[in-house]
Amino acid sequence: QVQLVESGGGLVQPGGSLRLSCAASRSIFTINRMGWYRQAPGKQRALLATITNGGITNYAESAKGRFTISRDIIKNTVYLQMNSLKPEDTAVYYCNALLTLLGRSTEDYWGQGTQVTVSS
Repeated sequence: QVQLVESGGGLVQPGGSLRLSCAASRSIFTINRMGWYRQAPGKQRALLATITNGGITNYAESAKGRFTISRDIIKNTVYLQMNSLKPEDTAVYYCNALLTLLGRSTEDYWGQGTQVTVSS
């Protein structure tokens, strides 16, 4: 079981920056992969970035160059730094934890989501 608590969303002007935080209830070394997703109004949830427990990162094309995923192992926290924000980035942003457990199927856990609105 993993509980994920997100924070950092809000209203920002185009060109601005936000840093989202996702605090996990257990050591992120025990989580196979963590990631950030977003869901815009009327659209499906989309993957933005992932980081494995070994520290390997991957990005969707929409996130490359502007978004950075990182982690603080001591704080059990994963971050998403978002720069040069555009109105098209407006969405609910979700933190995800993926676990592959011995004797179990793969499990997904989600945070509650945090709203990001990019508008003048």
